[in-house]
Amino acid sequence: MNMKAAVYRSFSGPIAIESIPRPTAPPDGVVIQVMATGVCRSDWHGWKGHDGDIMAHGLPFVPGHEVSGIIIEVGIAVTKFKEGDRVAVPFILSCGDCGMCTHHNRPTICERQQQPGFTMRGSFAEFLALPRADRNLSLLPQNVSFVEAAALGCRFTTAYRAVVQQGGLQLDNNSNSVWGGRMNVAVFGCGGLGLSCVMIAAAYGAKQVIAVDVSEQTLEKAKEIGATNIINARKENVQQRVMDLTNGIGADLTIDAAGFKATCEDAIYCARRGGR
Repeated sequence: MNMKAAVYRSFSGPIAIESIPRPTAPPDGVVIQVMATGVCRSDWHGWKGHDGDIMAHGLPFVPGHEVSGIIIEVGIAVTKFKEGDRVAVPFILSCGDCGMCTHHNRPTICERQQQPGFTMRGSFAEFLALPRADRNLSLLPQNVSFVEAAALGCRFTTAYRAVVQQGGLQLDNNSNSVWGGRMNVAVFGCGGLGLSCVMIAAAYGAKQVIAVDVSEQTLEKAKEIGATNIINARKENVQQRVMDLTNGIGADLTIDAAGFKATCEDAIYCARRGGR
């Protein structure tokens, strides 16, 4: 039985819709019908040939890793899921046995991680096989759409790790910690990842959430979802504006969510003394 999928057969080459064999469920995994999938900058890097996992897998290849769907087939060792379940899928399918998983509780840097769209064929397809289902998949509440869920496994997970786990933003606004919930947070670059950082910082009660981008439309979206201040890097001196907004101190937490030379420099120079 075949399915339709977006396939590229050379790095930087054309991506075409092809008919390829439909996957079957591994013993510890499932097959989902893909209901929503996002496009991430990592997909572009993989397509360009920048990712070692895709190089090791070999071409042709199906990209895509931000995904949600409905389980249509269940492996014999799976106990937590059944056919018809609506599920969200994390980008990192951790093993649960390595040192990072067991001793450090850091599954996102699992030593034997598997990744749809990188170590295996991805979600730009009608169906997707996923191993390690019991450990990694999550049931979707009925009030969460497939489109919303597809954003959770990569961009929101990455943003949460940046803002909360590494950045130290806390929900307790009365915390005495210097990294408590009344931090000034500046996000440089408001694509999918940056907007996710804005939303999480706002939800965690940051004192200020400063969004920086070059697109007025993107900045308006950032303001709509929680940014307290917006800066257009094409029209304003970013470093001076951030200093003005923070009384000359700088932001407690700065996040480069774009990865360009300018955003990296601004994130460093806009951080306060001792900031993150």
